[in-house]
Amino acid sequence: MATPHRLSLNGLRAFEATARLRSFSAAAEELSVTHGAVSRHIRTLEDSLGLALLQRTAQGATPTNEGLRLAEGLSTAFGLIQSSVEQLKPGPLTLACSESIMMYWLIPRLNRFKEINPEVELRFNMSHGPIDFAHDKVSVAIRLSSIDPPKEAVRADVAHEWIGPVCSPGYLQNHRIESFEDLARARLMISLTRPTAWADWASCSGQMSPELRVDESFAHFYLLIQGARCGLGMANVPHMLVRDDLMSWTLVAPMGFVCGPNRLAIWTAPHLSRRPDVVKLVDWLHDELRASEP
Repeated sequence: MATPHRLSLNGLRAFEATARLRSFSAAAEELSVTHGAVSRHIRTLEDSLGLALLQRTAQGATPTNEGLRLAEGLSTAFGLIQSSVEQLKPGPLTLACSESIMMYWLIPRLNRFKEINPEVELRFNMSHGPIDFAHDKVSVAIRLSSIDPPKEAVRADVAHEWIGPVCSPGYLQNHRIESFEDLARARLMISLTRPTAWADWASCSGQMSPELRVDESFAHFYLLIQGARCGLGMANVPHMLVRDDLMSWTLVAPMGFVCGPNRLAIWTAPHLSRRPDVVKLVDWLHDELRASEP
């Protein structure tokens, strides 16, 4: 293998992005360059190293064994560079959470945080899956324990997620849903982000009855909750998303809530975990999440 004297930083960045995204086009978009520029940078890097780093396919690009090792090291290195810069020039914090948590839990409480921490500037990343702190520019994330955190994340399991069926007061009055057996005549709804919601609830409730039939699915919890508000049926949802609706009697929970299979967790980017504004945000989220769950 040839011994390189100097490798192009542009080539290394182009390769790392392509290996991570498995796509020349996606890497070009992330780096704000052309597809051809990315391809040329990587080809020059491969020529300098004297080995193939990527396998080109019709679907994109897959790292070779050697390329995978190099990509992992480069991702760590570029993340360290970014974190070092952020520590010198701290900017706004970015909090990641799902759209439903943002809409039904965070926004109604956000003013409380701003009142006691007016100096902390917050931005938001609305997502609910895996996170790369460096590339997604996320400082803190609210996630379920069912999702694997980045290996370097500072993780705190905060509280159990409680789950249960809810409906509008009018739907309850018309259908008289009072027990598990009564659900057989109800119209059951779920969010596609939680397809096992009714099965999870039945299991955690200790019910051994036949599998419940789901009649309608919505793309997100916020759509599902709106459907329940409008009397479309029974929705199985996390308690934290409907706590305020229950207090205002917009929704009712005829069978209450049970402790579900997941825990609510807070992930913090390791290079930001000791920043004073991050500590304030994490402490506030911890207290609010614990107060929201039974």
